[in-house]
Amino acid sequence: MSPNPRSNAVLALLVAGVLTATGAWAKSSDRNQPMDITSGAQDGNFGDNATTKMWGGVEIKQGTLEIEADQGEIYSKDGQISRAVFTGKQAHMKQINDDGTPIDAVADRIDYDVLNDVVTLTGNYKVTSPKGSNAGQKMVYNTKTGNMQSGGDGTRVHTVIQPKTKAPGATVGSPTPAQPAKPGAK
Repeated sequence: MSPNPRSNAVLALLVAGVLTATGAWAKSSDRNQPMDITSGAQDGNFGDNATTKMWGGVEIKQGTLEIEADQGEIYSKDGQISRAVFTGKQAHMKQINDDGTPIDAVADRIDYDVLNDVVTLTGNYKVTSPKGSNAGQKMVYNTKTGNMQSGGDGTRVHTVIQPKTKAPGATVGSPTPAQPAKPGAK
């Protein structure tokens, strides 16, 4: 399919919709930034009920958001973007949240159901932030509610939760000072 300004604009809007919906994972100002999409090739149709495929190294940059995947597919239903899927060994997404913390996600497949605001990471996924990490074979994340479901399918899930920032002057791992004995105590 030859490049066409209308197709590129629709694709940019689609990807923006995908990324905007990852509310808890997204810096809100990124939505207002230009989107830069490159791939080796793309083929498709931006009609009311259509699919556009990209392959050959898909790279998307918008503000702090970066996505890299071997392939991408964008689906539309009734003229609106309904789903976006990024695949690879591994598809990679990173972004800075509104609070300034980075988030990094990798999976063999990143599938965003735009209509239901649900992101599904499958195939050796790992989501990492300064607060911790979660890894396994499948995670379903509702971007509206923040609810996350992982495991339950016979595979193991590994979660690491980092401790809160230590209090000023406190030393991690230092013993608590001994309290003086009370008079009359044995």
